[in-house]
Amino acid sequence: MSILELLGFGADGWGGVLLLAAAMTVAVTLTALLIGALLGALIASAKLSGLRILRVAGDCYTTVFRGVPELLVIYLFYFGGSTFVTTVGRWFGAQGFIGVPPFLIGALAVGLISGAYQAEVYRAAVLAVSRGELEAARAVGMPTLLMMRRILIPQVLRFALPGIGNVWQLSLKDSALISVTGLAELLRTSQVAAGSTHQYFVFFIVGGTLYLLMTMISNRVFNHAEARVGRTFRTNFARH
Repeated sequence: MSILELLGFGADGWGGVLLLAAAMTVAVTLTALLIGALLGALIASAKLSGLRILRVAGDCYTTVFRGVPELLVIYLFYFGGSTFVTTVGRWFGAQGFIGVPPFLIGALAVGLISGAYQAEVYRAAVLAVSRGELEAARAVGMPTLLMMRRILIPQVLRFALPGIGNVWQLSLKDSALISVTGLAELLRTSQVAAGSTHQYFVFFIVGGTLYLLMTMISNRVFNHAEARVGRTFRTNFARH
């Protein structure tokens, strides 16, 4: 079978399967980024808090999840989670091993890692906001929620976007590690295709090319978002 037939969309081709696997990779990464955004915002708030216990808890979170290898985190959540669910199931009379959904566990594990990096991005973005603007808003009696909506959040978004783009790329690469759970994302599917056809070089090159393509598209999207946020910020600044 020729390479074009192997990579085609016919009955024996792997083209459609690889594209679906790439879509699965994007879905896992996007889910992980959203989980990380929520956790990152909470951890950043803790690290900026006036309470020492919250700052220590935030520091511990970022230190652990940035210091422990990503693959180990995925192993702990996948196998540890399955063991926990199986144990709980036995309490209620269930028999045998109970596995956890690979997508859910993979997205959660990568999201926890992403959250540690996003927390630092958000914290740095908040510290970059001019204190004078916030003090001026308080001086004129602007409510806290309105001040956050009109001053703090738009500027934090502006300063954080480049860092979030880097975290997205990191999470996109980390998603390849979820292949150890058996989820049919891009790396796992490339391995299966290579093993089935013995065309290892071809399918790993194709898999790497698809990763690079997703990276290039992501860069364009984030660059466009940064430019648009920058224009909006300059427009609003000129009006005021």
